[in-house]
Amino acid sequence: MSMLVVVTENVPPQLRGRLAVWLLEVRAGVYVGEVSRKVREMIWYQITQLAEAGNVVMAWATNNESGFDFQTWGENRRMPVDLDGLRLVSFFPI
Repeated sequence: MSMLVVVTENVPPQLRGRLAVWLLEVRAGVYVGEVSRKVREMIWYQITQLAEAGNVVMAWATNNESGFDFQTWGENRRMPVDLDGLRLVSFFPI
């Protein structure tokens, strides 16, 4: 089990409801919880199926240099990049 954080923007109410089944919504569009890898992967599948034109970032604790990993869905100015095995975020110009 590991800590999971999901942040959503402009996603349909159906996805927000699904996320609230497994995670606690601590602020509008911000969900946290402690889940297994299998549940995390199932949540990600739900995100990819239901996010429509919105965007989502999902971050979780893991055993690597930074102590966490993350993935994104949808269009956003922030895009993940890999720099020598370290996951960072690059910003696209407006």
